[in-house]
Amino acid sequence: MTKYKLEYLWLDGYTPVPNLRGKTQIKEYDGFPTLEQLPLWGFDGSSTKQAEGSNSDCVLKPVRVFPDSTRINGVLVLCEVMMPDGKTPHPSNKRATILDDPGAWFGFEQEYFFYKNGRPLGFPETGFPAPQGPYYTGVGYANVGSIARQIVEEHLDLCLSAGINHEGINAEVAKGQWEFQIFGKGSKKAADEMWVARYLLQRLTEKYGIDVEYHCKPLGDTDWNGSGMHANFSTTFLRETGGKAYFEALMEAFKANREDHIAVYGPDNHMRLTGKHETASIHEFSYGVADRGASIRVPHSFVNNSYKGYLEDRRPNSQGDPYQIASQILKTIASVPTAQGASDSGERAVA
Repeated sequence: MTKYKLEYLWLDGYTPVPNLRGKTQIKEYDGFPTLEQLPLWGFDGSSTKQAEGSNSDCVLKPVRVFPDSTRINGVLVLCEVMMPDGKTPHPSNKRATILDDPGAWFGFEQEYFFYKNGRPLGFPETGFPAPQGPYYTGVGYANVGSIARQIVEEHLDLCLSAGINHEGINAEVAKGQWEFQIFGKGSKKAADEMWVARYLLQRLTEKYGIDVEYHCKPLGDTDWNGSGMHANFSTTFLRETGGKAYFEALMEAFKANREDHIAVYGPDNHMRLTGKHETASIHEFSYGVADRGASIRVPHSFVNNSYKGYLEDRRPNSQGDPYQIASQILKTIASVPTAQGASDSGERAVA
């Protein structure tokens, strides 16, 4: 028997953005534990805005398991929060009720800033560094420093060791800003892995004395870029059938549901979606081929392939909950009839 360090992870009840929480228990197993072998585990919900002190019990229900290479015999256990009966989802548990479809593929582009002493990493103590330009995909100490590169490379290795479908990294447009990409088949799978990747990044930066800043516009009303979490998406129908008429109907549905999307695309998006820089206005909906300033960017490959493939919703921001983002995209897609008369993904989507 081997003693395993089980790190139970969950999302707390803070709004509008939940925080990641984690606590460890030690259990013995013959080998790496399966999901079915992991027990429910209680916690004090009054300390995480998920219960009152007079009735504080909440329950963690394991839903995904990942190897944790940062520890000897380490296991990352992603959990849903349940009520004390262990069966009823807690109101803060968004994962339990989202639409899911294994035929729906999501690729999230997580942008963020590294911060130290209250300023983006690499910024001088006062004022600003040289304007944006050389930092995006930049190389060299003057552009990206040394610590940031070390962190993102370590984070990449941690994610790959955990079996997370991490697809790439790059320095972003603003100094101190970076991005990583996560892809998954099914909205729950993709969102699960994004949350665990965020956890690994935040835990990693502890040893460097650096914070991860996810706010979508941390530098306010300046010419410095904000941070998004662009959502690339496709469904079986979009990949295999598509067509211009269906695409245009889908865009009309996204336009009609603009407010529903914005409501779950992350807080303070009015600061980022101004239409002044790399984004469309929060009050409008637009789409365009290779247009980074549109609400939805349409790749050349999509149009050249008879309107089949994937699309990129550029409105979700860096603080957005990928569970809710993916679910809202699926809801809008499900409202559009396909050529066969059924809504795409709607009949296959399950809560």
